[in-house]
Amino acid sequence: MPIEIVPVPAFNDNYLWLAHDPESGSTAVVDPGDGEVVLAAAAERGWIIDKIFNTHWHPDHTGGNRRVKEAIGATLYGPAAEGAKIAGLDVPLREGDRVRIGKHEAEVWEVPGHTLGHIAYVFRDDGLAFVGDTLFAMGCGRLFEGTAAQMFHSLGRIAELPEATRLYPAHEYTLSNARFSAHAAPGDAAVAQRLEKIAAMRDRGEITLPTTVSEERATNLFVRAGTVEEFARLRTMKDNFA
Repeated sequence: MPIEIVPVPAFNDNYLWLAHDPESGSTAVVDPGDGEVVLAAAAERGWIIDKIFNTHWHPDHTGGNRRVKEAIGATLYGPAAEGAKIAGLDVPLREGDRVRIGKHEAEVWEVPGHTLGHIAYVFRDDGLAFVGDTLFAMGCGRLFEGTAAQMFHSLGRIAELPEATRLYPAHEYTLSNARFSAHAAPGDAAVAQRLEKIAAMRDRGEITLPTTVSEERATNLFVRAGTVEEFARLRTMKDNFA
């Protein structure tokens, strides 16, 4: 049976993802910035969270770890490289490690750039990946700790997944990213069409995620960048885009 994935909105624009295996009953939460909202969302569905997957240490991704652990004794997984910044980390993860939700297995990828220890959880057999703040729909995370070269490599790696792979970022930034992309590439028909689609979805109050590798290859200017220098130029433009 496929994994059931539910977005739990939090703060202004975060999505805290619940991932549930109906066969085993195992449930993971990815980046629970707010413990109360994810516990409530899981309880509404009769799910019990037994695993916490952190992609990186930022408080809007880890702020609910303690609450979820205390409530139901969930095991906390996260990047080994950021273990000093993630209180209560039970299972430090490195490149190539594997985690499970029931029978569904993910490979851990180290994807530095946004932070130095950022990881992604890639469920190849399920055709999906939780990418945190590395890749956003039509965008990417700011370089708070890493370098342009690191992020360029991380995005390129994600973009090499099969085109139908569903990508689950942690923020609803799609409309602002689409507006920037239309500004940076004014003659790009694919970008313009996606901006129109995204704007309509947001007008209806709809979530724009997950995205797919195919969509990002076609309309994400950061993924499409051919060199580190081009990527860095776009990242600087985006950082200063009003």
